[in-house]
Amino acid sequence: MRSAPTILHLDMDAFFAAAEQAAKPSLRGKPVVVGGLGPRGVVSTASYEARRFGVHSAMPMAQARRLAPNAAYLVPRFSLYRTVSEQVMELLGRLSPLVEPLSLDEAFVDLEAGGSAHDTASALAAGERLRRDIRAVTGLTGSVGLAGSKMLAKIGSEQAKPDGLILIEPGTERELLGPMSVRTLPGVGPATGGHLRRAGMTTVAELAEAGEDELVRLLGKAHGASLYRMALGHDDRPVVSERETKSVSVEDTFDVDLHDRVRVRVEVERLADRCVQRLRAAGHSGRTVVLKVRRYDFSTLTRSETLRGPTDDPGMVREAAGRLLESVDTTGGVRLLGVGVTGLADFTQEDLFAQAAAAEQPAADIPAAASAAPDRTAEPAPSPAAEDGSAPDREPEAPDERRFPAGHDVRHAEYGAGWVQGSGLRRVTVRFEEPGSAPGRVRTFWVDDPELVLSEPLPLVPEPTDSARASGPGSPSSQSS
Repeated sequence: MRSAPTILHLDMDAFFAAAEQAAKPSLRGKPVVVGGLGPRGVVSTASYEARRFGVHSAMPMAQARRLAPNAAYLVPRFSLYRTVSEQVMELLGRLSPLVEPLSLDEAFVDLEAGGSAHDTASALAAGERLRRDIRAVTGLTGSVGLAGSKMLAKIGSEQAKPDGLILIEPGTERELLGPMSVRTLPGVGPATGGHLRRAGMTTVAELAEAGEDELVRLLGKAHGASLYRMALGHDDRPVVSERETKSVSVEDTFDVDLHDRVRVRVEVERLADRCVQRLRAAGHSGRTVVLKVRRYDFSTLTRSETLRGPTDDPGMVREAAGRLLESVDTTGGVRLLGVGVTGLADFTQEDLFAQAAAAEQPAADIPAAASAAPDRTAEPAPSPAAEDGSAPDREPEAPDERRFPAGHDVRHAEYGAGWVQGSGLRRVTVRFEEPGSAPGRVRTFWVDDPELVLSEPLPLVPEPTDSARASGPGSPSSQSS
């Protein structure tokens, strides 16, 4: 435990929804819900305006629509969120080399390791400066907690929401934690919380009063002892700059249960290809392939197969996932499929074979060995979506080019940049506006209009022009004035 509040926890406020509101002027101050829009979709993030209606993350989208029927419901734009996250993480990196990202919108920072803070005053100044910089660079807000431990810093950022900063002075931990729910502590989920509640413990103070022996009896030695220390406000976990990735996986929930065995096999192969793409992007290979199947009755089965060595070859992962599927009974229908890879490594079995071959062959033979490496072609394009049954009045473009997810960016040859408000019956409705503009006008087009195309997200805060940089603070012109 530190004697100064030099551990910082940042949590961006309603990140996905806030990014959408910043990108779409007509949605600012209005309820926005981001997530899967199908019948089985769930809420990923809800704006604070939507939360007033009771909408929250992980809620079924159908329930959210009943609670807030007039909210804007949007499909996630992860390319935008990753871009903004990279900007935020860069700002955190300026404070310290020890930054521990927990997700796209959340991270711990060791201010002391970076020389950014050594006492209460300097920690408070660093936190306020970070909040200002985040708003200036991204246009979004984040909440900051400062404390002598990771646990207290995270509690502080929760209390600071939205758009605030809370500093917890070391030495005040027990007084602060005492009246809080046991669910506040890390590692206390619904099951553990229920177990403690049945034992008569609902607050952190009651955990501390129960003593370590009682908690060990209830929860086991490791968990009980750890929980007792946290109830006393003790948390000596360090900020770790690199969190080890243990697995890579992807999964899809289907709007309608899949009954066709061939279709199930095709979906498993697509998921395997997507999983390998993520695996390669992270610079890893894996040894164990895992298949997850959730059936019509919500029963979930997992099957795994360990290969002879680590691989990032999509063919091998597809074949292994297919073999695992053969051992699963899908009679009655499948509502979710997932493919994952565990046992990660930074090399592949094929790499080792190539190195061994290169060591044994003359230099002139090395190119031939390299040419025998597995083919790493791009992921095949997904099969076209089913038509809606309407008869087009002219030859349509490829179906993939005519999908316009709600909330995604488009550009029209005449009207410029905009975003999709909705689509159906072979029409797409677009609102033409950009970050920083006034709320724009709405127009409707045929989905195969050649002048309307999907586009990349625009920056939430436009890059300053050369003239703006020249006239900015510190420039000769600004100093002379």
